[in-house]
Amino acid sequence: MTIRPRRSVLYMPGSNARALEKAKELETDCVIFDLEDAVAPDQKERARDQVASAVAAGGYGRREVIIRVNASDTPWGDDDLAAAIAAGPDAILVPKVSRDHDLTIAADAITAAGAEIVLWAMMETPLAILNADRIALHAEHPTAPLGAFVMGTNDLAKETRARPDHGRQAMLSWLSYCVLAARACGIDVIDGVYNDFRNEEGFRDECAQGARLGMDGKTLIHPAQIAPCNEIFAPSDEDIAWARTIIAAFERPENQGRGAITIDGRMVELLHCETARRTVAIAEAMDEAGGAQS
Repeated sequence: MTIRPRRSVLYMPGSNARALEKAKELETDCVIFDLEDAVAPDQKERARDQVASAVAAGGYGRREVIIRVNASDTPWGDDDLAAAIAAGPDAILVPKVSRDHDLTIAADAITAAGAEIVLWAMMETPLAILNADRIALHAEHPTAPLGAFVMGTNDLAKETRARPDHGRQAMLSWLSYCVLAARACGIDVIDGVYNDFRNEEGFRDECAQGARLGMDGKTLIHPAQIAPCNEIFAPSDEDIAWARTIIAAFERPENQGRGAITIDGRMVELLHCETARRTVAIAEAMDEAGGAQS
């Protein structure tokens, strides 16, 4: 599996042509060109055409490009999906996923088109949380595997009538369960948005919380959130150095085949070496992305 940094995942309205162009200059790991919530009904068709043209034309460097389509039960869903498949993004983000069947609809369309495109799933309904384990199993699909959960925390608050607060106490079990289901099936998890984009301290706190919960990154609503997000979700220099030390130690001839060794007075197991390899792979992918964003 190719490991890609997904620290910062910026939503951009598909109806805004300037935003689609601006995305080529931003230091975000991923951009989601949105045809759903960010686009008014009378702008849906224009947004679809703009996004399909922009994605097909390329020019986004190593940024991952994702198209969020409208749900299949809306007047725009089928046409959005067909246009997204034809454009060939890195992934298609399916909204309002509540059961694995919601992903199967998109996967069948991708397969019928003879394409292979990764799906991402918006986890934004109570049923989505309850069915997270079954939804995550879609990672095994041969032509349209699930690659990531995207947490829709605003919609979850609305649907559950939970009151958002600093610390997101009501949501912690939901977020953690989705992390658990995702990791069981080898997919990533992207945290929900932080609405008060002018409050950098609050944003940093929520990023740090997401990282502690095991999230791979965070969805963003404003470019000003990119830099702190990239910083917080990246492994630190100390983490990278320690990871390289662990890998080097296990590669020494005298440690071949051993399940546990001692490094600087600390017991280190093979499972720590696996984690270390991922840390280094993420760091190397970040370096490559930084050198080839534009």
